[in-house]
Amino acid sequence: MTTAHEQTAIRATWFSIIGNTGLAAIKGLAGSFGNSYALIADAIESTTDILSSFLVLFGLKYANRPADKNHPYGHGRAEPLITFLVVGFLITSATIIAYESIRNIGAPHELPRTWTLAVLVPLVIWKEVSFQLVMKKAKETNSSSLKADAWHHRSDAITSVAALIGISVALYLGKGYESADDWAALFASGFILYNSYKILRPALGEIMDEHLYDDLVADIRRISLTVEGIRDTEKCFVRKAGMKYHVDLHAVVDANITVKLGHGIAHALKDTLRRELPQLGHVSIHIEPD
Repeated sequence: MTTAHEQTAIRATWFSIIGNTGLAAIKGLAGSFGNSYALIADAIESTTDILSSFLVLFGLKYANRPADKNHPYGHGRAEPLITFLVVGFLITSATIIAYESIRNIGAPHELPRTWTLAVLVPLVIWKEVSFQLVMKKAKETNSSSLKADAWHHRSDAITSVAALIGISVALYLGKGYESADDWAALFASGFILYNSYKILRPALGEIMDEHLYDDLVADIRRISLTVEGIRDTEKCFVRKAGMKYHVDLHAVVDANITVKLGHGIAHALKDTLRRELPQLGHVSIHIEPD
């Protein structure tokens, strides 16, 4: 990964940390003084988001350490491992929210304050904007952990929407419907669990070297044929580690050329691929005779 990509990912993560710190404080205070457990549940998720973002920050820095004797392919696999931890935080927060919601549904409590709605509307907008910004940076940098961090923002937006609906129902229908706020928080916990699976699935595929990169393989084959001496390509395997894609490629050349010339063509192919596709990391070229 280039230095520019690393800096982009780190800036996006600090954006998440600072934003979630402010939101957790606002939601916690509004929920406590406004008699809304849905807002308190929202504050709990924002607090876990802060911790998970620090994990992402650590993972980004560690995953981008250069290759060494013990890690010839680099440290990129640290990123999906951090993603697993981030998912763990999501599941933990969803479980806490669900438990407290169920406990509060049957307990008598006051209606939420009307002014809590005014707090929630801008929070929903901010969290959705945050999701779009961080997800854009995640795609630019090919970062699975940053993508997981982006989904934290989307989950937060959904829990805020659920809280908005729950509080609105409780206030509109009045006495006897105080638990609508708690039902909203319970629904939000289910959505968080669903998003946890969506985040976990690609990270698991990355750890297991699952083939998910047909578009990149097509680009590799197309670019390879532009290199002088390359007649065709055969096997092409791609695996992702952190923000880099490692490639094993079988390239077909004239069977009558010398080993030295074939070696030179292989190096030219490798240099061309890494120049045209900067997201590539280790590129291994195997020469096949035509």
